[in-house]
Amino acid sequence: MSQTLSASTLLAVPLAPLAGALLAGIFGTTFGGNWIGRRLSHTLTILGVLVAFVLSAMTLKSVAVDGARFNETLYTWMVVGGLKMEVGFLIDSLTAMMMVVVTFVSLMVHIYTIGYMEEDEGYNRFFSYISLFTFSMLMLVMSNNLLQLFFGWEAVGLVSYLLIGFWFNKPTAIFANMKAFLVNRVGDFGFILGIGLIAAYTGTLNYSEIFAKSGELGGLAFPGTDWLLITVICICLFIGAMGKSAQFPLHVWLPDSMEGPTPISALIHAATMVTAGIFMVSRMSPLFELSDTALNFILVIGSITALFMGFLGIIQNDIKRVVAYSTLSQLGYMTVALGASAYSVAVFHLMTHAFFKALLFLGAGSVIMGMHHNQDIRWMGGVRKYMPITWITSLLGSLALIGTPLFSGFYSKDSIIEAVHASHLPAAHFAHFAVLAGVFVTAFYSFRMYFLVFHGKERFDQNPDAHHDAHHDDHGHGHGEHHDPHESPWVVTVPLVLLAIPSVVVGFLFIQPMLFGDFFKDVIFVDAAKHPAMAELAEIFHGPVAMALHGLQTAPFWLAVAGVALSYYMYMVNPALPAAIKRMCMPIYTLFENKYYLDWFNENVLARGARALGTGLWKGGDQAIIDGALVNGSWKLVRGVSGMVRWVQTGFIFHYALVMILGVFALMTWFVWGDFFMQLIKK
Repeated sequence: MSQTLSASTLLAVPLAPLAGALLAGIFGTTFGGNWIGRRLSHTLTILGVLVAFVLSAMTLKSVAVDGARFNETLYTWMVVGGLKMEVGFLIDSLTAMMMVVVTFVSLMVHIYTIGYMEEDEGYNRFFSYISLFTFSMLMLVMSNNLLQLFFGWEAVGLVSYLLIGFWFNKPTAIFANMKAFLVNRVGDFGFILGIGLIAAYTGTLNYSEIFAKSGELGGLAFPGTDWLLITVICICLFIGAMGKSAQFPLHVWLPDSMEGPTPISALIHAATMVTAGIFMVSRMSPLFELSDTALNFILVIGSITALFMGFLGIIQNDIKRVVAYSTLSQLGYMTVALGASAYSVAVFHLMTHAFFKALLFLGAGSVIMGMHHNQDIRWMGGVRKYMPITWITSLLGSLALIGTPLFSGFYSKDSIIEAVHASHLPAAHFAHFAVLAGVFVTAFYSFRMYFLVFHGKERFDQNPDAHHDAHHDDHGHGHGEHHDPHESPWVVTVPLVLLAIPSVVVGFLFIQPMLFGDFFKDVIFVDAAKHPAMAELAEIFHGPVAMALHGLQTAPFWLAVAGVALSYYMYMVNPALPAAIKRMCMPIYTLFENKYYLDWFNENVLARGARALGTGLWKGGDQAIIDGALVNGSWKLVRGVSGMVRWVQTGFIFHYALVMILGVFALMTWFVWGDFFMQLIKK
């Protein structure tokens, strides 16, 4: 253990947000008597996250500069046979980076929430939830074993359920949080199967011990099949990542989760929880490197998500849903990088994406506040002059998202495209096409939203909902009068500015150490002989400036330019064109509007099929066989036999004497004539 990292300091990182969550959740709500007010509640929770951020930043410095490491068990919960169930921390460069990202974004969201949730009755409860989420996510990324990882995994899912359904009087919010919970259960079922297989064949849940036995796992076959055991384990683990990181076809919960307040969209569904699957696969890289089948599967799933979820962003009119589908697409990019064995690139994009996507979500929330809780981009326009800070920060976030050279998203996104191009796996050809086409699609829908919101004619006075006497926004507040947009208060704009800075510079600063330096040395493992993508990227990398200059000549840059130019022409120069294209391509538009009918399939085929199966098992199995044949049938059989025996057991002595005489007569007859009858039968 390094002397520079102490267990008590590391414990304070997750426990500080937990303390804030408990104080605000118990003493700031009716549950604990409302002893503390709003100001004290948000002060305590923000202080807890601030402490966690400062300690995380100090930990990252110790790890990156001094080479400090920590891998110890802090508490043994139980020992079952030889299997130890423990709580412990593994602090290396991957963990330290995730700790800083989680705590910094959470801190920005906490400050932002002061302004965004100002009028909400559940103010203290919301702060408690987001601090509890921060604790759960920190426990996930700091774990040194699969048990603690699974605890954090389920805890972030639970808090996500609470936050998506935060406005529990809205039926759509309740439907959305139940949908998220159920879809994640599907992924988590696969995840726990993978964990169970690892525990069964290695006898341990500790990362280091599992990785030490990875060679043995790679040579085993799954019982009763020709499949490699490691392939089954990796695919099961990745199914868990598909649910948590919203990969096709388990992505359907994330767009609906926009029913929750905007701050949680930034915290959970852009920067942290949805990246848990990416983090987990990167952490398990020693296992995934042993199975090309699993890597090909990951490539295909990521490619479908990156491209086809981007298509859906084109037709969205809700400002938050546009950003939500962008999140789905970018998660697909990260997954593609994992499949190409470019784990460090996936984590690098995870980091850069966390900043600019949180910025875009919080910027969208600022627009919603300034537009008096109108979320439809068709009734915006010209907002730039009313909300200058929101405008410039949203522009910077959009430029980072589409991969503009020198912006953070450029370095991570272009590295993914190059890594996939350098991959030798069979699925890499389709993946390369998908991520290239996704560049154009991302640029188009991102700047479609940007132009419709911040430029062009002012349309907010044409909003049909603005003329209703009781228009209800996502807070449930009535806004019957028309008002011009206004800039958000400083508690909203300061987090936007602080997130905009890393959205611009963090890629330039960290691409060298994170992708081509020793930052992830001994943390992420790649078999360079079988999967040479990162080695080939290292050969052509000549620094961030040279990469940006070269990027001006590459296909991704010009595809992004084409997407921006087309969106400008269609929505600023010739606004009648989108409606004409919609009429000509109505079948495709209908397909997109219905989200490829996956929700319909889930509700009408899977859900009804499961219900029919359950009903059949209930009526046929439980009622007919178990209750009817076994339980009721047994007593009916006993009753029938006893009923027949009852006629024999009359209680009269002369009946019993007669039966005894007849019995003796039958025996005598058998002994006297038995041989004779047997001989007759034989003849």
